[in-house]
Amino acid sequence: MDLEPFLADVDAQPWADLQHAYGSAADVPGHLRALAGESEEAASEAVSELYGSILHQGSVYGATARAVPYLARLAGAGCRTEDLLVLLGGIAEGGADDGDSDEAACRAAVVGELALILTTVDAEDPGLRRAAVWAAAMTGAVEQVLPVLHRCWNTETDPLVRAELLGAMAHLDPAGTAAAATTAIGADEPGEVRIAALLACVDGGLPWGPAQHGAMLSLLPVNGLVEDRLDLERNEPLQYVVEELLLRDTDADRDATFALLDAALRDADPEVREEALWAAETACLLSRSAPERLSGAVEALTADPADAPAAYSLLAKLGVRAAAAAPVLVRLAAGAGDPADCALEALVAVAPDRAAPLLARDLGRRPRALRAACGFLIEGTADSAFPYDSALLDAIRTRLGSAGPDADETVRLALLLGAWGSRASAALPELRSALPGSPKVVPKALAAICPPEHREETAELLAAAARTGPEEGRLDAAVAVRELTGETGPLLAAVAGRLTPGGPAVREAARLAAELGPEATGLVPALRSALGESEGTRSAPQLDADVEIAAALWRITADPEVAVPVLAGVLAETESTWTHWTLGRAARAAAGIGGAARPLVPALEGLLTDWVQIPSAVLALHAIAPESLDGPRAAGLLLDAAERDADAVRALEALVVLGSTALTADHHRRLTALAERDRRVRASGVETRIARADERLREQAREAARTLAGA
Repeated sequence: MDLEPFLADVDAQPWADLQHAYGSAADVPGHLRALAGESEEAASEAVSELYGSILHQGSVYGATARAVPYLARLAGAGCRTEDLLVLLGGIAEGGADDGDSDEAACRAAVVGELALILTTVDAEDPGLRRAAVWAAAMTGAVEQVLPVLHRCWNTETDPLVRAELLGAMAHLDPAGTAAAATTAIGADEPGEVRIAALLACVDGGLPWGPAQHGAMLSLLPVNGLVEDRLDLERNEPLQYVVEELLLRDTDADRDATFALLDAALRDADPEVREEALWAAETACLLSRSAPERLSGAVEALTADPADAPAAYSLLAKLGVRAAAAAPVLVRLAAGAGDPADCALEALVAVAPDRAAPLLARDLGRRPRALRAACGFLIEGTADSAFPYDSALLDAIRTRLGSAGPDADETVRLALLLGAWGSRASAALPELRSALPGSPKVVPKALAAICPPEHREETAELLAAAARTGPEEGRLDAAVAVRELTGETGPLLAAVAGRLTPGGPAVREAARLAAELGPEATGLVPALRSALGESEGTRSAPQLDADVEIAAALWRITADPEVAVPVLAGVLAETESTWTHWTLGRAARAAAGIGGAARPLVPALEGLLTDWVQIPSAVLALHAIAPESLDGPRAAGLLLDAAERDADAVRALEALVVLGSTALTADHHRRLTALAERDRRVRASGVETRIARADERLREQAREAARTLAGA
């Protein structure tokens, strides 16, 4: 390649006006020059920099499409050809097939270079052939690419290239590739091709039958067979198969999945069990029946205590259904150091009653187990508290009375005591001493455990903290005073002190002012002064604070002329994707106002296009202008939101509010399915809490179905 005109063309492009992940793309010409240069080190660094800027974590930009022709010319000239073909494939993968977006421009740009890419599928070097096959498939150009791949499949002998070919054909034509995939799972093909064939069978929608089951078990462990593949979405094949089969949500696919997992979990090879454990964890996050169906393998997993640590994460997800593992966990948790702490952490989930006394034995050296015990409290449900244990109470008192706990540990200890309520009253002296160091958490715990005979002196301590303690805990201390004595003076003063325009606690202070209602009339001027500036773009925290202020103004004054304009201003902020939840909160505040918020109806109706906002918008419209709602349409939207886990709890609440007359027979069927289907509704969030949250949602759906069926 004649570099002079190439580089002149590169320099003629308006890179500084184009954008990539880090802003201006003015640095792209330097990277292209490095790729064309003689320094291997500089070229390698340039490839890395381009992955970080024009293809940042799979995202593409305006500068990306402009760079594609130059990357292709460099690849065609032999400059880092394999690396650049993979980069072009990644750009195509991050693109889109239509529209006028950057993504569509990027996909089209790579499609424009298919002549070069397809020429390289016949290169002598297997690495180049693999890169070209993958890049060509990522363009999605079925008519141009698929015939070439079929031709190569019939002649290719290199196992890794054949595996890439099979994956590429399945990507472009999953159903049409199923026949070739079924044939290729046979033992006469190399392992790399067989595992690619099994994945293609899944992608093609084929049943997972005895042939697939046997082939997968014979290949395990399989991660090593795909570590050189360019397809990063399927780099853990067993986990991928389990996920895809469970997402089909049929009895046959579930039976096949759990038979496969059970066999793999019982395998004698620890590497096989390691892959199976991760796949089983995925199953627990997707399937409601998984913990029950996997529990049979637990005894085998923990038969040798030396093997048990590898299973801790799965055992925690199985919870009480892994009771067979409790004796082994007890034995391991009775040891010393971090290994014992890890075992006790798992035991907290499996058998909390047996974990509590073990936690008491060496509380200061069991941070993992203590954190897990406090994890029971995160959701705040009545049945979620870690079991009370008198020995553990004594250990907490001793620990709080020592110089050992840091701030985080003190918070966790206070959470446990607060959850136990009056049973933990003996810890009152230690908890009072911990107040200065943990001013946000300890007040609530003090109010929860304080016996009647100590309320006055404890309230005095908290009142002093509300006046002169650390600023971040003054509201909490004042709330605790109200809970103990009913006195609101300290709370009014603390709220007033936190209503600083733009301050970090405005939202919380406004919420508490709303709880006080007309008693907080004197706070109205401060609330109004704390409102965010209506000019310019407000941040999500500022908007959230304004919503709480509007709700407080309504609760205090009952004057819609004060509160409704504030909410109208918030609902008009629709530009940022970060306002999804904020707009939902604004809708709920409007619902609290009721019919007096009728001017907000058009804005609320506009929220019915966003899944996250639909439940709150329906509740608001029902409270403000019920005649504006088409009941069956609203019920359908709510079920759509619930099925997508978009504020599903509130969606179910709104369905009940709408009433049975709004639900069609199909709506009732869908609601029943939400309650009774195997696939989890709640499938995102902190992994250790997904199952519990989904079980609560399931019970809510069942109760809603019963209520609406009997209405």
